[in-house]
Amino acid sequence: MAPVDEGAGGPPARRARIATVVALLLVPVAGAALIVAGQQARQHELEGRLAVLVTGLLEGATADEHRAHGHNFGHAPAAGTGGGTGGDTGGDARPGAGREVAHGAGHEVGEVVCAVDPFGVEPAGAGTVAEVEWVYAHHMCAITGPGAGWAMSVRASGPIAVRLGGRPVVRVPEPGAGYPERVRRLIPERHHDAAFGEFGDEDAIEAARRRFDVATGR
Repeated sequence: MAPVDEGAGGPPARRARIATVVALLLVPVAGAALIVAGQQARQHELEGRLAVLVTGLLEGATADEHRAHGHNFGHAPAAGTGGGTGGDTGGDARPGAGREVAHGAGHEVGEVVCAVDPFGVEPAGAGTVAEVEWVYAHHMCAITGPGAGWAMSVRASGPIAVRLGGRPVVRVPEPGAGYPERVRRLIPERHHDAAFGEFGDEDAIEAARRRFDVATGR
């Protein structure tokens, strides 16, 4: 029997052509995957920058600013300011938008230490900090003081909205009855699932816990 000619039309040639076609088909798939990976990396970088920015705003706020945007960390009101809470740090306080919680006479208020986990921005297509007008994030803030560790010192947590710009504004939904509806009014609908989800950045919490330990000399 004559030997089989596996030239141009033989099985090895067909396998080579198939491999070439498959490789060519995979090129756009790989390109799309690289584009998606690049977008995710840029998004992660933006969220990281925004987390640092919002953390600085929260930790650097004065006692009156904290009360104005709805936090109560046990600070005594400054003379002439009263004890009500409002809606933001911009000075446009809305009485009744928050609720004061007494922590006992003689409570020594220390340093505010926060963790922030952004989950959305406005406008939706913003790709840099300069383009962001509003940040939507989970936050968790604790107060340093004698005796208590991080877990027992957390006084505020949940979704917030932060307007960036020349004079930043922080808005915190008032706790209590009707809280879920206030969250929905504050946070755009496309972010509702994230707003009612869990704080997702464990690294941010751990970093805040370490700063808390340093501040309390642990």
